[in-house]
Amino acid sequence: MLCFLKSKLVRFMAMKTILGKFSKTTRFGLSAIAITMMTSACSPKVEQRGNMPTPFQMEQVAVGSSTKSDIQQILGSPSTVGTFDAQIWYYMSRRTEQWAFFEPEVLEQQVLVLYFDDRSVLQNMQRYTEEDLRRIALQERETPTAGHSLTVLEQMLGNFGRFR
Repeated sequence: MLCFLKSKLVRFMAMKTILGKFSKTTRFGLSAIAITMMTSACSPKVEQRGNMPTPFQMEQVAVGSSTKSDIQQILGSPSTVGTFDAQIWYYMSRRTEQWAFFEPEVLEQQVLVLYFDDRSVLQNMQRYTEEDLRRIALQERETPTAGHSLTVLEQMLGNFGRFR
């Protein structure tokens, strides 16, 4: 700890000596630049992922009359299509904020689900937000497998004679 403080003191004294060569105005300018750079490095990183239609775009979509091709022209391609039912389209959007090395925090998350009938006409629209989110507890168990697990020694000795 003492060595750490000593090195910081040596760096501070060296910086003071270097800055002492400049005029008061120049030192003030360099200090302002350094403070600006330090504070700008602390700004959060905000990311927008996905495509959420705007209210103007949603006004152009009509349940019962808009078709898949109409909606694709208005809203663009969906984020994904239903795995087991191609008549369901999903438009997903997520905005996150991350400070430095911390985990990203979800600011906003939305899912728009469009349901089509067999004639590709829009039948229903659902919008889900973060309030509709269900948390699922993950199980981190391992499935046992049949067979023999080799020890480190067996793995090392098992390679002898395989090289040619």
